[in-house]
Amino acid sequence: MRALGQGQAGRSTFRAVALLRGINVGKAKRLAMADLRAVVEGLGYREVATLIASGNVAFTATGGTARDAARRIEAALAERLGLSCRVVGLSAAELAEIVAGNPLAALTTNPSRLLVAVWNDPAVPERLARLARTAPAGEAFEVTSRAAYLWCPEGSLKSVVGEALVGRAGDGLTTRNLATLGKLLALATGGP
Repeated sequence: MRALGQGQAGRSTFRAVALLRGINVGKAKRLAMADLRAVVEGLGYREVATLIASGNVAFTATGGTARDAARRIEAALAERLGLSCRVVGLSAAELAEIVAGNPLAALTTNPSRLLVAVWNDPAVPERLARLARTAPAGEAFEVTSRAAYLWCPEGSLKSVVGEALVGRAGDGLTTRNLATLGKLLALATGGP
């Protein structure tokens, strides 16, 4: 992982990611990644890079936390582009823990079939624990303190729990598959 140190006036510098919920899915909430990069850079974040067109952005921040950055990005998107969407912020270290802490690793034969939900809202895990009891045979669903993991061997579009995670579970979380999170981690840490 890229080592970062002290930034302006002794404030900590760190790599982070912001995951935008519901961007460029269908015809709603269209956002060019160049516009997303411009908004994030306009907030003073550096080394800004996006991954695929669904609202994944990595950046370097000085001071604050990844959640602070997410709140700032969410507000700037609304103010500058008129785009209302929830933004989940994770430090590169938190993202690494989520990827490495996959409790369903033994089942994950295809990382694009493992859906991972992340959130900033501390009430989300309790809501998801109730949802975990509805997973049908063949699927597996585990909720940890920072992420929920759903193994969908037939794909998330054919999963009742996957549909609930993407839609009915509320806008306090966002989902990505494990393959995308791995690529985003590499982008955030400067790895391969």
